[in-house]
Amino acid sequence: MISLRSTPLHAASAPPQRPLCAHCLRPVSACLCHWVTPTPSACEVLILQHPLEVAHAKNTARLLHLSLPGSRLVVGETFDATTLQALLPADRTHMLLYPPTRSEGHAAPAVLDPAALTAPERLRLVVLDATWRKSRKMLHLSPGLQSLPRLALEALPPSRYAIRKAQQPGQLSTLEATCTALAQLEGDATRWQPLLAAFDGWVAQQQVYVPN
Repeated sequence: MISLRSTPLHAASAPPQRPLCAHCLRPVSACLCHWVTPTPSACEVLILQHPLEVAHAKNTARLLHLSLPGSRLVVGETFDATTLQALLPADRTHMLLYPPTRSEGHAAPAVLDPAALTAPERLRLVVLDATWRKSRKMLHLSPGLQSLPRLALEALPPSRYAIRKAQQPGQLSTLEATCTALAQLEGDATRWQPLLAAFDGWVAQQQVYVPN
């Protein structure tokens, strides 16, 4: 169908979009492909990314996804039962990387102890990539996510995420939290150091490009 409406003046004068890297989907001037560090994980990783994080210059999920072969990144705010059934087939034990909150009270699901879990190749880690407030909303809108058992992280390392202010003490970026979880599940923290070192380099680059 051909529209007969005239083009608004502001649309005609809008600046052209910056060219994007076909691989990382970031502007070519801020391409993060140089920092991608392939690190195979025995545990599968599913990243559920809030739509507002997709174009955020300081977001870490894309670097994490590109560095984890076999991982999956799905964008959305609400995940109904049918969608989750497709994303979380019954071939693995699923766990959500998310702490129980006070607002959930006794309704919060069980928290898994990483030391009690075996065979990481039978596990699927579900990660919410969003701000703290938006991640709570994602849980509220998706009862199927609420019911997943939670993974309890052990002693948290200091955050290296200098370009984005944490909303609460002890919070890590999506990449840092996922690396910490996988290190605990697989019992090998040293294997994740190259990816975390690459993350440090990317953060330093972003400090030049993006004001804090």
